[in-house]
Amino acid sequence: MSHPRIGLTMGDPAGVGPELILRALHSGELALKRQLVVFGHLETLKRCSRQTGLPLPSFKVVSLTDYTTRALGPGSDSVLVDHSELGLDSLKIGVVSAECGEAAFCFIQSAIKAAQAGQIDAITTAPINKEALHAAGHIYPGHTEIFAERAGSKRWCMMQYSPTITCSFVTVHCGYSQVPQLLTQQRVLDVIELTAEAIQRIRKRKPKLIVCGLNPHAGEHGLFGNGEEEQIIQPAIAQARSLGHEVEGPLPPDTVFLPQRLATTDAIVCMYHDQGHIPIKALAFDSAVNTTIGLSLVRTSVDHGTAFDIAWQGIAKPDSMFAAIRLATQLADDSDQGFPK
Repeated sequence: MSHPRIGLTMGDPAGVGPELILRALHSGELALKRQLVVFGHLETLKRCSRQTGLPLPSFKVVSLTDYTTRALGPGSDSVLVDHSELGLDSLKIGVVSAECGEAAFCFIQSAIKAAQAGQIDAITTAPINKEALHAAGHIYPGHTEIFAERAGSKRWCMMQYSPTITCSFVTVHCGYSQVPQLLTQQRVLDVIELTAEAIQRIRKRKPKLIVCGLNPHAGEHGLFGNGEEEQIIQPAIAQARSLGHEVEGPLPPDTVFLPQRLATTDAIVCMYHDQGHIPIKALAFDSAVNTTIGLSLVRTSVDHGTAFDIAWQGIAKPDSMFAAIRLATQLADDSDQGFPK
């Protein structure tokens, strides 16, 4: 694919999303291989530019209707799909609000609509605030679930990817007391298969995977937990091996992330959120990319939150955003069909 079109959602306007978008639009390196299409709010970007001192780059401004229904012609110039109707005049920087939750949701919805209309080839999302999203009446745990619902995906999961460490998740945004009841042999197998397919696509070779146990010491042969390893995780791994996947486990979570294991492992399948997010944040905070695998479209994201405490100060690091855009480009170049379903 020549010059893929990467849609960027601005995220929560009160967070670091607007300044990350400004930095992405200013990046000469990013502009070389792709066209950036921002789904955001022009006046908010102007205000963020004035406050942070980051110059406002040149881009073509269009409405969502114009962008999704009219052929704008080829080109590499950046585009802003402006949600001018949102009217974010009362925006308070670094503050949770229903107004910003609604705006963030609108940006996401518009980017998905454009992707489904064939106007963009992949989506990279800036961070949203879940409390603000809920305050606006959109009761989703996060980006992942919104994309899965809109894409109509039956099998999907979150994967945090970096060259150093990669983790995928059987469960994500739920309380710990809910995790055991959400584990099934089929769900564990689905995440193993989705992870193997995604890593093979990224690294162009058959991957080596590790699956974590749920309980300390991976259950210690039934001593800890309620037999999750023996009854659910082990059978899923056996089934995955029978299908040709190279997978080890279930292994004790406290030894899986040792450097010598990471050096010979392509990805780790985790049972719950913090089992993988803590090591990812510790080892690859600036380089990790959050991607939803199993969708009919490509979606990547930064691996951090809205950072309200430093929003609009011009100091937010763009590394994860840039890495997410690069991975989205790689995946868009590789196929027009998103990740395998």
